Amino acid sequence: MRPRTGPALVGAVLLALTVQGSAPAAGAERSCAGQGRIDVPGAEYQVSACLPDLTTAALAGTPYTDAADWTSLAAKDTVRPTGVPGIQVDGYFPDSSRLNTTHGWNHDAQFVIRLPEHWNGKLVVTGAPGVRKQYSLDGLISDQVLAQGYAFASTDKGNNGVDFYTDGERPGDAVAEWNHRTTQLTVAAKAVLRQAYGSTPRRTYMTGISNGGYLTRWQLENRPWLYDGGVDWEGALWRPDAPNLFTYLPTAVARQLGQAGDAQMYAAGFAPGSEFLWPYHQSVYWGLTQKIYRAEFDPGYDPACPGPSAGSTTAEILAPCASDAAYDHSARPRSVRQAIERVSLTGRIGRPMLTLHGTKDALLPIATDSDVYARMVREQRRGALHRYYTVEDGTHVDSLYDAYPDRLRPMLPCYLTAFDALTAWVEERTPPPASGTVARPPSGDLVNSCPLVTR
Repeated sequence: MRPRTGPALVGAVLLALTVQGSAPAAGAERSCAGQGRIDVPGAEYQVSACLPDLTTAALAGTPYTDAADWTSLAAKDTVRPTGVPGIQVDGYFPDSSRLNTTHGWNHDAQFVIRLPEHWNGKLVVTGAPGVRKQYSLDGLISDQVLAQGYAFASTDKGNNGVDFYTDGERPGDAVAEWNHRTTQLTVAAKAVLRQAYGSTPRRTYMTGISNGGYLTRWQLENRPWLYDGGVDWEGALWRPDAPNLFTYLPTAVARQLGQAGDAQMYAAGFAPGSEFLWPYHQSVYWGLTQKIYRAEFDPGYDPACPGPSAGSTTAEILAPCASDAAYDHSARPRSVRQAIERVSLTGRIGRPMLTLHGTKDALLPIATDSDVYARMVREQRRGALHRYYTVEDGTHVDSLYDAYPDRLRPMLPCYLTAFDALTAWVEERTPPPASGTVARPPSGDLVNSCPLVTR
């Protein structure tokens, strides 16, 4: 499928991509040999470019990534690989929502596929964390796996931004689409690799952080035949009954409004020792997260807040709904649990998976999330396929390490070590370390090193 005729704005973007991507660097011609054969199955629109470097060091400030979507996720001294020539394919699948304004396309279900010149025969698939877009993991994951020779594919999940909950007709539709778009991209990316390289991938790995971790769990539970394994980095736990997002975030909102103290926070699942992170999460995460996800699954609770939009200013967007402080998930109608059931996790994974979660995560507390999910996996008798690593002093977003280097550690280096352990498990039958706690070392480069040693 070649780029199709579209609005003038799309044409302008296409021109920009073509001009910047049409002249490969010296010696990079072979990396683009398959460019003319690429036809993304099911895509409504696509455009490809031959680039001298597919990593963020070269792509920042170009149409091939969005630095605003990934710069806040990593610690500032994170070392990222560079110098990976190849082909980038951008586009979108048919979709009726228009929340993603990237490239001026104003069209959701956008994706990016990157094909390195020196392909190792394998594919990494991911989806955006939070309500971010398809480029959000460029700095954390794309750079790292491209440098090892993996092809990389990422989706915006089909809806994004703080108004993602407005997509769909029924409660839960927007989140259900996340899983569909991930499956769709995985199937399409495998076909693209066959077109470009002449063979489908020998191995395919699913991975992601936060909501991307949720996608990893769901895909390995429900579409295991598409993958060989996955790494779940602090995935969100969706389940119809306690614990879930709606059984602890209302307490955080109550604290934000001066209606709850430390004892209630601990009882809700927030970890002792994470208190120094609470003011930041109060101002940025808690109220916003509760109101937009509650609007997705339980719009009847308070139709006036957030309403048809989470807000038009930063203050409005981050402000909590006062009614959420009293939200009682257990007392809500059965229809709310049914909406969550549509996207729920069971723990019944069908491929090897490693889970990592930080002990000081103050958005998705470990006690109400991955501790519970690991138990669910064991209850489904899938423990032999799973390893669970609790990372001492890890938190939800690595950039917070820069503000608290004496009390936090970045999760990324532990994730990268875990990813290598997963591939060794799958490809060489080398068992990864036993589940346990990855202790914070007393010295060393915490930003770029993390031996996967458990206790």
